[in-house]
Amino acid sequence: MKVRLPQGMGGGPQNMNAMIRQAQKMQEDMTALQEELDAKEYEISAGGGMVTVKINGQKEILSLEIKPEIVDPDDIETLQDIIVAGVNEAIKTVETTNAEKMSKITGGMSMPGMF
Repeated sequence: MKVRLPQGMGGGPQNMNAMIRQAQKMQEDMTALQEELDAKEYEISAGGGMVTVKINGQKEILSLEIKPEIVDPDDIETLQDIIVAGVNEAIKTVETTNAEKMSKITGGMSMPGMF
């Protein structure tokens, strides 16, 4: 049984070369975008602005600012919860932004292990 490919699919070294060039360009675009995303910085607030987290695209915390009025020696748990919430939101923001930007290049194609 022979398999028939739709017109323009398969066969021919020219088509294969075009596909290879397209894949190489996508990889170059993804590498450039990943470098741009890694260098990007985000500032996320939590607890009504009482805690501000600055994070980069590599998910490294650059700074953590805590407003003095949120510091209550009798209620450390609330401060801890706000810091955790701020850090988690910062990480989520980086991951969501990176995924959205990368999917524009890959067309939503999953490319595990590449980035």
